[in-house]
Amino acid sequence: MKNKLAICGLSVFLALNIVACGSTQPDHKSVTTQNLSIQESAQLIGHNAAKWQVDNIEKGNYDYLATRYHKGSSDPKNWIQAAFYIGLTRWTETVDDKTLLAHIDTMAKQQNYDLIQRRYKHADDHAIGQTYLWLAKQTNNPAAYQKTQVMFDKILANHKNVSLAIDESKPKLPGYKDACQERWCWSDALFMAPRTWLQMSNMTGDKKYFDFADKEFWATSDYLFSEEHGLFYRDSRYFTMKSDNGQPVFWSRGNGWVFSALPLLLDDLPKDHPSRSQYIELYKKNAAGLVKIQKPDGYWAASLLDPNKVKTPETSGTGFITFGLAWGVNNGILTDDKYVQAVNKGWKALEQAVLPNGKVTWVQQVGRSPEPVAEHETQLYGVGAVLLAASEMTKWKK
Repeated sequence: MKNKLAICGLSVFLALNIVACGSTQPDHKSVTTQNLSIQESAQLIGHNAAKWQVDNIEKGNYDYLATRYHKGSSDPKNWIQAAFYIGLTRWTETVDDKTLLAHIDTMAKQQNYDLIQRRYKHADDHAIGQTYLWLAKQTNNPAAYQKTQVMFDKILANHKNVSLAIDESKPKLPGYKDACQERWCWSDALFMAPRTWLQMSNMTGDKKYFDFADKEFWATSDYLFSEEHGLFYRDSRYFTMKSDNGQPVFWSRGNGWVFSALPLLLDDLPKDHPSRSQYIELYKKNAAGLVKIQKPDGYWAASLLDPNKVKTPETSGTGFITFGLAWGVNNGILTDDKYVQAVNKGWKALEQAVLPNGKVTWVQQVGRSPEPVAEHETQLYGVGAVLLAASEMTKWKK
């Protein structure tokens, strides 16, 4: 595969030099995948995107981000970088890249396998635990998850069934924007936390961790999932909110978080777990809701039911959704041709968003609702989404 990637890289170099000389060529963002199979395209894009992001992390360079995002994005324990590492671990395992494994291992050791402690119940701060637990399995190093286990035991001993509704009048703990964030009261949380708890049960053999997560997952899902639309509200504030066209507001990345979390959970969930069929049923409902609202250009609109709200491409939501659909097709769960076509279109859209040097573009910045996106904008979670998609597209046979 290294030889194949080297040949592909040479093709890209030659193509870009032809463009520079003034010959007529396709748009510069699609040159990297010209004349490649989907599997080869996925290998190349995954390799380039991972390398671009890892190189910048190792250099401590975040100048490609607005200054206000530097602090939050530079801490591997924070959710922004943790979401990238979830994609990177999947990619690393898919292509068996020992160099990337060494990078992940070094990062985790530099962090002393720690998590952000000041708001220990907050789902965002559990996300990096997925990488620590993955490492523990890859390297047979139980020290990698011990601090996560201590935190989870503390949560189990101090859990409170606070309301899942966002109520700004209620007192909240330091570091929490809303009192309900002591639980998983927003859609993003279902990507950040439940799988970490499942991995902990798998690693320790103690089912109490996923018993807790399973119960909390379904409390949140039942609360935020719209049976009518097959989509997730981001949080309770969106139950009655309307977009400019009068439709409900469903955020692309908010749905992408949950929809990509389901395959990750199902891959780690024991085949005989009593909730398995329930997760698959939810996955199918969400897939059905998403597939029918894909835009003609292959992207999913930032505001899923109002494509005119944000007319530009948006890569993070599209990356997570493409990954989720591709996983379902690859595993024989989504068998209708409409899903195959949606994946092919989604991957083509992602190809257009990744520059030849590996930079992922058109990524909506940190937020909680559909917002304008500029072409140059990127973020680590957007790269993580592309790596998840690329990991499935290397197996694509449709």
